[in-house]
Amino acid sequence: MSVYTLGIWLVHPGRENDFVQAWRDLARKTQEDFPHTQAVLMHDRDVRNRFISTGPWESLEQVEQWRASETYRHGLEVMKEMLEHFEPHTLDEAADVGRD
Repeated sequence: MSVYTLGIWLVHPGRENDFVQAWRDLARKTQEDFPHTQAVLMHDRDVRNRFISTGPWESLEQVEQWRASETYRHGLEVMKEMLEHFEPHTLDEAADVGRD
């Protein structure tokens, strides 16, 4: 079963570019700690200061290790001043179409 993380980020208006850079920094450092991770950050066209991030993980244990890591805690601390709101989620895959 695949496990995914999902983040819903509401950024203070005017801080969008700073947030994207901080998110990239967190993602790069995460890849150093967990080399096979993948992540994508999407920008909502209708709500200009809302971003959605998601990525698959090998296991729930790996997600828990990441969220307990200094990399994750530091990344969130850096972004904290840029955010109005942040919702982290952990999801299990329910269906898949198109993957071989």
